[in-house]
Amino acid sequence: MLKHSRQRESIRNFLMQRCDHPTAETVYLGIKEDFPNISLGTVYRNLSLLAELGEILKISVGNGPDRFDANLKPHYHFFCNECGKVLDLEMGSVEHINLIAEHSFAGRVEGSITHFFGKCPECLAKEFSQKTIDKPNGI
Repeated sequence: MLKHSRQRESIRNFLMQRCDHPTAETVYLGIKEDFPNISLGTVYRNLSLLAELGEILKISVGNGPDRFDANLKPHYHFFCNECGKVLDLEMGSVEHINLIAEHSFAGRVEGSITHFFGKCPECLAKEFSQKTIDKPNGI
């Protein structure tokens, strides 16, 4: 059985209050006030342990730092290619893709991970306003 840790509990609680999928560094900075002697390494180890235990999600972003999510309900993520935000997508299930994949595969599909990429609403708004500045009156 795993020994109780106030630091680990604080990390989990911090994540449960967030919906912005923070990095380990953001978690570290967020709990440092309560645990001034905590190290970034301790935060990384506890985040990894919580992910291994299935108590949080570890989201690999590719070339950016991993993000963490306490929302364990089935949901999808959107990655902004412009600013790097990771956002939850509120949408219906696309689990039927597993059946489609299984019909094209000699094995058994037991699950899938689907991520969406593009520009977030804020980056789209900046792009639109920049185009308006560059070409006033649509000229």
